Amino acid sequence: MYNTFENKKAIVVGGSSGIGLATAQLLAKQKAVVTVTGRNEEKLQQAKQKYGFETAVVDSTDRKALDAFFKRSGNFDHLVITVSGSKGMGNFAELDLNVLREGFDNKFWPQLDTLQAALPYINKTGSVTLITAISGTAKRPGTSGLTAINGALELIIPTLAKELKPLRINAVSPGVVDTPWWNFVPDNEKAKVFEQFTGDIPAGREAKPEEIADAIVFTLGNTYLTGAIVPVDGGYSC
Repeated sequence: MYNTFENKKAIVVGGSSGIGLATAQLLAKQKAVVTVTGRNEEKLQQAKQKYGFETAVVDSTDRKALDAFFKRSGNFDHLVITVSGSKGMGNFAELDLNVLREGFDNKFWPQLDTLQAALPYINKTGSVTLITAISGTAKRPGTSGLTAINGALELIIPTLAKELKPLRINAVSPGVVDTPWWNFVPDNEKAKVFEQFTGDIPAGREAKPEEIADAIVFTLGNTYLTGAIVPVDGGYSC
């Protein structure tokens, strides 16, 4: 299956770190022509120098910037949208709904804007994979805001797959992953927080970005998979 990526053009939006960077690395190993976007020019330059990706500074919250980027890039085969944000966590009674709105502005709307801006340029035999989160379905206390953001994205996937066929549209739904998403937690507390979230799941630990990237590349390469939400959560949702 992986041979299908040779000389195929893939764009990883939000790919300068974490799951996006791991996905870009794996695609490059499968001989895809990879372009990575993000807002942090320093991180993008590091990725370019270390891995040889093409890079572009693009703010995914800026629709005009997205339109201009995809127009410059031209036709391509696979799109991975890893844009995210850490706002929206907390028990609902104390949750600042303005902060939740920021959470939607950081993830929900940028993912949809990115997809819509890219549509004129994606080859119809290609694919799109969004990155959601298991909070969309896990029904865990303290995650109602994240449930709203990720659940909304996941609900739209099957409908998009029907509207946009034969282009394949899927989502990968990770559990707890050791990425910069968790940088709002102090370093000396991170291990304890991970244990709180993963101690009772079958896998018994947080995921590595590479483990999620492997599932993303699977969704890109499996030409019979569309309209699916692929959970990679270590059993978090069991």
